[in-house]
Amino acid sequence: MKLSFVFATAISSFFVSATTGFGFSGQAHALAFTGISSGIWGEPTPGSTNTNPIYTGVGSNIFTWGNPNVCPPSSNTPSGCEITGSNKLTFNGTSFSADINSVFKVADLSYFNGSVLEGTSVKFVPLNLNVSFSPPVGISQVFDFDLRLENTANDATDSEKSADFVFIDTNLSNRSFTFEDNKYTLELTGFNPDIRQTGVKAFEGATTRTAIYAKIKTVPEPAPVVGLSLLGIYLIFRKNSWRRNTKSFGG
Repeated sequence: MKLSFVFATAISSFFVSATTGFGFSGQAHALAFTGISSGIWGEPTPGSTNTNPIYTGVGSNIFTWGNPNVCPPSSNTPSGCEITGSNKLTFNGTSFSADINSVFKVADLSYFNGSVLEGTSVKFVPLNLNVSFSPPVGISQVFDFDLRLENTANDATDSEKSADFVFIDTNLSNRSFTFEDNKYTLELTGFNPDIRQTGVKAFEGATTRTAIYAKIKTVPEPAPVVGLSLLGIYLIFRKNSWRRNTKSFGG
């Protein structure tokens, strides 16, 4: 077999693979995803400063954390003492329709900032987001994400300092799934459809209502890797052929 033919075969195979990959990519970009979402909260991580974490709602869509700051027993409520209750996150799924690489609302979130005793909060809470895709995708998959909870010390003279925050952990915000041999990722983009906003705040005793947005992206076909593999095969064949020719000349 001539080396030039082997090389031509390798190059042809590379372009066929690359073209096939581009064909899959084109099909993926034409696909629209529709479906409905739901979600439940997982077991939280207290963090080193929360020595007595108190929480409820694991396995449901409503999660509370922190021991509420209860007024001491008295016939008359002391001035300045107000029972607000624990911090609370309420997750509500929604229906959606989205094209590839477009930002869409995947859920609604309600965040109440209560007054809680120091050391009774938690640092992270997992969100188990279940997405049921309608046909032609027709699959249901759970995507696991983490939300970071930042609870601040209250300041009676400054409402900004008393505000608490919820952040989507961007280090864990990409999850993948496969449909018709194409791989996709579901990324939580944050709380704003127009800009990347990964955190929201709620003032003391107040509720912030917002939405969680997501994006579905394709995972590119590794065409360069295929090309390098074929080139490696070609070089190995060339080396072996050179050895055989050397032995023939020596004999």
